[in-house]
Amino acid sequence: MKQNDRTAFGNLYQCYWKQVYNFSRLYLKVPEDAEEVVQEVFIKVWDSRALLREDDNFKGLLFIITRNIIFNQSKRKINEDFFRTTILATLEESYDVEQEIESKNLKEYIDVLIAEMPAQRQLVFKLSRNEHKTYKEIAAQLNIADKTVERHINEALKTLRKNIKILLIFIN
Repeated sequence: MKQNDRTAFGNLYQCYWKQVYNFSRLYLKVPEDAEEVVQEVFIKVWDSRALLREDDNFKGLLFIITRNIIFNQSKRKINEDFFRTTILATLEESYDVEQEIESKNLKEYIDVLIAEMPAQRQLVFKLSRNEHKTYKEIAAQLNIADKTVERHINEALKTLRKNIKILLIFIN
């Protein structure tokens, strides 16, 4: 096997796969998981064939590799389960249907307020907020002065703040 002889590797596999499988089944409840461990063990053996010595206890080496793979799989599964549980708990805590509805309603209210602005102010505001353009880019695109863009944005924000404050007073 050290000389990349696949037949020798196949013979080792045939001789030891059942023992590795049975050992794995002592720790793994699902047969498919044990089969996967057998594959990983023999892949590791093949990958490290150059390091094997004839006087090594091959059977002992197989079981050490098997134990380590099972241990690492278990550790990984525990970490994955913990991660899933943490994410689900966070999502459950942070998801508030009422808050989402309120946010949606507020967005719709803001859209109405923007629609009521003069056409040029609407366009400037949308280019700034929706398309994330700079004042300079907006000014160049609309062929207006940077200060005009700034004035439109300031007026739009002032209108929005005033109307949202009125809305908050009305709600509370």
